[in-house]
Amino acid sequence: MVNQELLSVLDQLQREKGIPQETLLEALQSAILTAARKRYGGGDNFQVEIDPRTGEIQVLHVRRIVENVSSPMEEVSLAEAMESDPGAEVGDEIGSFLEIDDFGRIAAQAAKQVIFQKVREAEWSVVAREFGGKKGNVVAGVYIGQEKRNFIVDLGKTEAILPFKEQIPRESFHRGDRVKALLLDIRTTTRGPQLILSRTHPDFLARLFEKEVPEIAEGIIEIKGVVRDPGERAKVAVLSRDPNVDPVGSCVGVKGSRVQAIVREIHGEKIDIIDWSPDPGTFIARALSPAKVLRVATRDGEFDKVATVVVANQQLSLAIGRRGQNVRLAAKLTGWKIDIFSEQQYEADRMARSAEGEQEGETGLAPEGQSMILLEDLPGMGGNMADALKAAGFDTVEKVANASAEDIAKLPKFGPKTAAKLIETARDFMGYPKTSGASAETDSGSL
Repeated sequence: MVNQELLSVLDQLQREKGIPQETLLEALQSAILTAARKRYGGGDNFQVEIDPRTGEIQVLHVRRIVENVSSPMEEVSLAEAMESDPGAEVGDEIGSFLEIDDFGRIAAQAAKQVIFQKVREAEWSVVAREFGGKKGNVVAGVYIGQEKRNFIVDLGKTEAILPFKEQIPRESFHRGDRVKALLLDIRTTTRGPQLILSRTHPDFLARLFEKEVPEIAEGIIEIKGVVRDPGERAKVAVLSRDPNVDPVGSCVGVKGSRVQAIVREIHGEKIDIIDWSPDPGTFIARALSPAKVLRVATRDGEFDKVATVVVANQQLSLAIGRRGQNVRLAAKLTGWKIDIFSEQQYEADRMARSAEGEQEGETGLAPEGQSMILLEDLPGMGGNMADALKAAGFDTVEKVANASAEDIAKLPKFGPKTAAKLIETARDFMGYPKTSGASAETDSGSL
């Protein structure tokens, strides 16, 4: 039987699913064997041959020549065998070709099921080989449509689903648009392998940074944590393993080029890039960016970790964020429950406790001078200057604001003018009254 239509179907499966022709022909042979056994009975005495060039299919029924036939599907009498082969002898095997059209509806249905099963197995093998090692990585495909609220993405060898819950809110695509997403999972279904994508998972954002920032891919910068409100805001904590590499600056890029490329990919989601610190108070203060923190007190209890944060009165709404978003993301990033107070609220609470005779330390609030605004938050403060100040005991902005210019000027990299400017900047940052003695000039250009 010559079947060019059959060859066209096999060729289409090979191109669309990436399944080798040999695998498809084996599946078809297996299906035809199943159909032959359904139609005629018998065991392993059927042979199927398919010509891959012409599509010709031949089904050979092989029987053993005997004197007396006891099993007609497996045996043939010598007399009958000699009608087609005069040289036949008892004990030989003889074959006869079967008409495929005679297989019947039930046999054809069985063949169809076998073909589908074999094609699914072959497709799974192709998908597992192509995508098995890419789980947790970013893949790129083409948007081809929508099924209910799920997006369908063509990845080349197979199609993937971007479920509604894994889509960035309010984002949409047009047919033919390129889509990047995290390969979240590979599942086996009755319809074959199913690839599940995500654009909301924190790892999607982390992988985008790895692709955009060479220092991350090279291991110089490590992503310590990512939290997201997809489509609205994200916070990414980074750590540099090289003291000469600024992790935040590297991730932002020249004029924001690197981070803006990522923001465009995730449809305008705002990203706060935070310099990770092993010190909980410092990390919590940075995580609340863009708000400026005055004090952080931490209490690591047996069942919970609670941080009490004090910010300037005008910074309270910024620290909390719209609908509590900023503090909620900071809490997820740091792993600490964060309670935020304005200076006014904190002072009122402290006065109330004092009136009741309570000890301030019992509340877990930080005493004056503990975990103030970070030195690095001061405008123009370089890393070397901050290290010199910390080494001399000026490890908070408040301590610098209350220091004398003479003490600061004694430190390496500082002079009288730089010291005076630094103190004035720190006092202004703390909201202290202006002084008349500080010079606006610098003698180093670092501040």
